[in-house]
Amino acid sequence: MHIHIISAAKLAAATVLAIFAMTLLAPGQSVEGTWDATVAVNNVSVPFRIEIDGTGADVHSYFFNGNDRVNPSNRGTFQNGSLVLNFDSYAAKLETTLKDGALIGTYGGGSGSAYSFQAKRPDPSLAATGDQHAPDISGLWEIQVKSPKGESAWRFVVNQTGAKIDAAILRVDGDTGTLSGKFKDDKFILSHFTGERPLYVEVTPRSDGSLQLQIASFHDTQNLVALRPAEARARNLAPPDDPTQHTTAKDPTQPLRFSFPDVTGRVVSNTDDRFQGKVVLVNITGSWCPNCHDEAPFLEELYRKYHGLGLEIVALDFEPLEQLKSLSRVQAFIKRYGIEYTYLIAGEPSQLNEKIPQAENLNAWPTTFFVGRNGLVRSIHTGFTSHASGELDSRLKDDVRNEIAQLLSENVHVAKGEN
Repeated sequence: MHIHIISAAKLAAATVLAIFAMTLLAPGQSVEGTWDATVAVNNVSVPFRIEIDGTGADVHSYFFNGNDRVNPSNRGTFQNGSLVLNFDSYAAKLETTLKDGALIGTYGGGSGSAYSFQAKRPDPSLAATGDQHAPDISGLWEIQVKSPKGESAWRFVVNQTGAKIDAAILRVDGDTGTLSGKFKDDKFILSHFTGERPLYVEVTPRSDGSLQLQIASFHDTQNLVALRPAEARARNLAPPDDPTQHTTAKDPTQPLRFSFPDVTGRVVSNTDDRFQGKVVLVNITGSWCPNCHDEAPFLEELYRKYHGLGLEIVALDFEPLEQLKSLSRVQAFIKRYGIEYTYLIAGEPSQLNEKIPQAENLNAWPTTFFVGRNGLVRSIHTGFTSHASGELDSRLKDDVRNEIAQLLSENVHVAKGEN
């Protein structure tokens, strides 16, 4: 009898624990899984996906660039219905409250902007693929524009499967990341948000074969027209800027000079012994710059592969004043990408031309100077693509590798034009 009493007590205790566990995991009480989220930009809700795992004091999250999970949070908590996620390399924080199955709050970006944030569980009834009579707009387009950087056109790269498309707008400074969406109500509705640069684009095919684009970003809204490249040339319209010609050296016979402190305060200069007779990539960057985040892993890959053959990479980082005071975001940026190449703090973005006076039309982050073994600038490449640009991204990376290999193959005497 005594044995039966103990078993019954254990059963009752187990039942209570099971009910408690079920309560914790009941719908609306857990934040784990994928969410359909939005941030509000210029009175437009920009949709995107976010994935969350963990609970209590150990919560992690990811954004999505197309189907790729990107930009993981560094730390996070979910306690008493409050979710907080920190993204150190963007100096950003997501702060929300779970109420009635929805997450409501704000996302504060590295630029100082705070976006209204909402998220809810995916609705299977809304998972339709869109209007299957979508017109085919796949391929390459040129968006006619007058940009602050002097551009007359941007590239618009579209990959389409039925009503669904993944696309990217490619400017001289880099691309937007993957704009994902589908065709509905006579237009393609696309969006992108991975922790920075929220973007919402409506693409309406027109009867004359062009595309009407309505673009809402964090800083403005635009109505632009896209044409096929052949049609743009037929109309005598200028093509997109060549990123290898956008910025030039004022005097290519003079060595590229720099002298700035690293994150410990030690000054590093182009005249230091470590750079003599080496091929040097001098990279204009900033931890606030999304395309610089795209580029940093590639630069680190190049450094690991070619450093032993004579390659040096020097990042010249320009940060807003509040970040220069602490360098917290810079430190997180360096840690996130495992950067081992030389990383220097050059100043504020507004000081770019003052600090790099030897360049003409230097106005984009990132920009990379290819310096030969003789210390002279051999070429300058503006901007950087991501996987969203597809073949254009692959071609850029191949061109960079080939140029580095060519510069490394030159000995110092040949580089200086000596016999």
